Amino acid sequence: MQGDASEIVLTGQDLREVTGFAAACAQTVLELFETGRPDDPRPRDAIAAAWDFAGGGERGKALRDTAWAALKAAGDAETAAAREAARAAMAAAGAAYLHPLARATQVKHILGAAAHAARAAELAVGAAGVPGPAGVAGYAPDTGAEHIRQAARRATPAVVEVLERFPGAPQGGGRVGELTRLLDARLRRHPLA
Repeated sequence: MQGDASEIVLTGQDLREVTGFAAACAQTVLELFETGRPDDPRPRDAIAAAWDFAGGGERGKALRDTAWAALKAAGDAETAAAREAARAAMAAAGAAYLHPLARATQVKHILGAAAHAARAAELAVGAAGVPGPAGVAGYAPDTGAEHIRQAARRATPAVVEVLERFPGAPQGGGRVGELTRLLDARLRRHPLA
């Protein structure tokens, strides 16, 4: 569907490609949540709903409900890394709701799960005692950068093509925002690097 110049054409297959990418990224850090809360299925359910949609399922209530539940699970998480892992799961289910609007904020629907997963990995390594600058919690930029490189390799040409329809990632958003912009720049310049 295309209307005025502020709208972008998105097909159902585009949304499935983006959601599959987001689910794959979130899956990489799910254990960071489940280690502390093995009986809490909410992030896993969100990722499963994302995979279901990516594989041809409906875009509806299950995605919305599991995304909200994963966000609530983030609030119940025992560590900062677990919170970000749950947010990655929430972003995976939410990726199906990428809007066809030419706004930088929509890039978070495409790359948010990857950025939250990278931040979760950074925080997990930082909590394990990796030294960083005084006062910087969860400082493990090499770990985050490696997760971003892996996410870039995971992105299919179809995901990159959808991303390129949108403006660059927005400013702000703290470290997750930085990681989003890092991945955005990497995919637009060297999608398979």
